Amino acid sequence: MTRLAQTLGLTEFQTEILAAVRQFVEKQVIPNAPELERSDTYPQAIVDQMRAMGLFGLMIPEEHGGLGESLLTYALCVEELARGWMSVSGVLNTHFIVAYMLRQHGTEAQQRRFLPRMATGESRGAFSMSEPELGSDVAAIRTRAQHNSDGTYTIDGQKMWLTNGASSTLVAVLVRTDNDGADDPHRNLTAFLVEKPVGFGKVAPGLLIPGKIDKLGYKGIDTTELIFDGYRTAAENILGGALGRGFYQMMDGIEVGRVNVAARACGVGIRAFELAIRYAQQRHTFGKPIAGHQAISFELAEMATKIEAAHLMMVNAARLKDSGERNDVAAGMAKYLASEYCSEVTQQSFRIHGGYGYSKEYEIERLMRDAPFLLIGEGTSEIQKSIISKRLLAAYRM
Repeated sequence: MTRLAQTLGLTEFQTEILAAVRQFVEKQVIPNAPELERSDTYPQAIVDQMRAMGLFGLMIPEEHGGLGESLLTYALCVEELARGWMSVSGVLNTHFIVAYMLRQHGTEAQQRRFLPRMATGESRGAFSMSEPELGSDVAAIRTRAQHNSDGTYTIDGQKMWLTNGASSTLVAVLVRTDNDGADDPHRNLTAFLVEKPVGFGKVAPGLLIPGKIDKLGYKGIDTTELIFDGYRTAAENILGGALGRGFYQMMDGIEVGRVNVAARACGVGIRAFELAIRYAQQRHTFGKPIAGHQAISFELAEMATKIEAAHLMMVNAARLKDSGERNDVAAGMAKYLASEYCSEVTQQSFRIHGGYGYSKEYEIERLMRDAPFLLIGEGTSEIQKSIISKRLLAAYRM
């Protein structure tokens, strides 16, 4: 049991869930992650066990077959999973965001149709906003859904950076619909629910997943493009049943997704610290463990403090959302601080390992490649600072 990042005030059920996830990580994730990561292999056996544990339905309401747990419970489970291997937590992340969007914004028919299968992990979610030339300018989306005379829609365009693109069966896709009379470009955007089979290539008429994008880190999980070429879909697949709401639905999903990324950053940071403090007590120089040298002991103290601060901000953001309050600033702050501190802590752990940190035989080498993703996932640090500063200026307006 990790001694850092403890959370006060948990229920007995939350404590039991976290204990089960922690044991699962110790026995199944940490021992198997090195080989799966080296071969860039999807962790199917681990995912199957996560399904059996009910993790895919953590936040899905009980009436739809889920556990009906809070965002805090989910985030703490993600922290534990990322401590074992960040990619495993990534399998859950996009699924969780789509399930949340359905829960908050889906019609009753859409909730009945998708949530029970998502709760068991039979259907797994992914979401797609990014495009090759888009960056952070969501209003500039080019992928377009054209309304047909028979009431259906035809989607054409190219989406990018789709996590779980091949392994998912339900994708929430943000496209342009050009609604008449919209005075805000964001109101021209609509979220469609796209069902598809697992796999690469032409997975459905007009729908192509070219292949897996090779990445620096975050291995084992498929990151893909999604190309629409005359893909036809029914109006009943518009999330919430109305045009022009997609941007706000996606931003609501991203808001809880930022808590998720903060939790993943905390998990990776905790693991980097654990590796560093263990190595610092085993490695000897000048007649004593390197932990006995002030330069190293101060590094360990700094790392631990950063982890504690990030964890507390993540927990606060999750609890704020669970209370029903707006948490965009808290989530942005938590994501920003946790991802930056995670990057710094892994760097410090890498330096404590010395030359061995550069060897693929040591786990810290993997963490060094995984941590940078957290700086850009669900919005870069610069985007978080933009969100935070705008809200602060509004709150403190003279």
